[in-house]
Amino acid sequence: MAKAKRPTRTARATGTRARATARRGKLAPPATARGLDSAAIAIGLDAPEIAGLVALVRDSGGAPIGAYHEPLGGRALLLASLPLGAVQPTPFQRDLSPTHAKRLAEKIEETAAFLDPLTVVRGEDGRLWTPNGRHRLAAAKSLGLRQVTALISPDESLAYRILALNTEKAHNLRDRSLEVMRMARSLAVRHAQMRESQFAPQFESAELLTLGLVYEQASRFAGGAYSAFLKKVDRFSDRTLAASLRERADYAARLRDIDTVVSRLIKALQARGFKSPYLRNYVTARINPVRFHKAKKGATNPPMPLAQALTRMAAAARAFKLESVSNSDIAWVAVGAAASEG
Repeated sequence: MAKAKRPTRTARATGTRARATARRGKLAPPATARGLDSAAIAIGLDAPEIAGLVALVRDSGGAPIGAYHEPLGGRALLLASLPLGAVQPTPFQRDLSPTHAKRLAEKIEETAAFLDPLTVVRGEDGRLWTPNGRHRLAAAKSLGLRQVTALISPDESLAYRILALNTEKAHNLRDRSLEVMRMARSLAVRHAQMRESQFAPQFESAELLTLGLVYEQASRFAGGAYSAFLKKVDRFSDRTLAASLRERADYAARLRDIDTVVSRLIKALQARGFKSPYLRNYVTARINPVRFHKAKKGATNPPMPLAQALTRMAAAARAFKLESVSNSDIAWVAVGAAASEG
């Protein structure tokens, strides 16, 4: 029997890369095609399902351009031109970044084209809202545009899917947390009897609610230092959203109190000669009561309730021993923090 040839180094490397790609979860095409056929996509402006939107656009001084069923879910969408003043950002959207709006306006000017339509829905006050177009609106205003193009959906719940819809500028933790909290306040009024957990798709992550309450009171709060801790213990509540927000306000106040102690510890460490920018990460890691907890695969329950975890964290902060800190320990935390940021 002939001896099998040993794979070349190149072939072995190629196979290794292929296996690594598979482990990383590279998207593979589905077994069967999904969505609508081309014949089912285009619809006329006289279709009953968009009649209300067509009237709204015309009443606002805009012009309907065309309509179609979006190819995945089949929802009707209206493409229209709208007067700039007819569209407003959702009231719970993140704050405007003038720097980003200016840069965006410069790029639109360079290309001489407003190419990305805004996603628009009918707002609670009857006006047209965009969940993801605040910076494009500001850029269009600075350029003096009369009209902007928009994809208008009859699904008003899209106003509360800001995080998923955002295509303009990556949200930092503060932006995401504040937007989630603003949405939560609005939804708590609109749906007084619904549970917080029912809004999980809109809020994405429970700790954003807690952090949002903290950021409302302390805009410079270093939420990233506490994010790993909260991810392990913060969960959506089955209480009504309004009741849960009242409870979370207490958690947020306790977290701010902990951070006050942490800030004093950082100043004391700096006085001892420690100058690392990762001192806060180091201290919060040391006082994190679930730092070494590893969740079992598929587990959804936290290792301990958030209230209990905050109590333990506060106690650990008060008992923190400055003399136990070493430069080597801080160096390891810096490596971990840098890897997480990357």
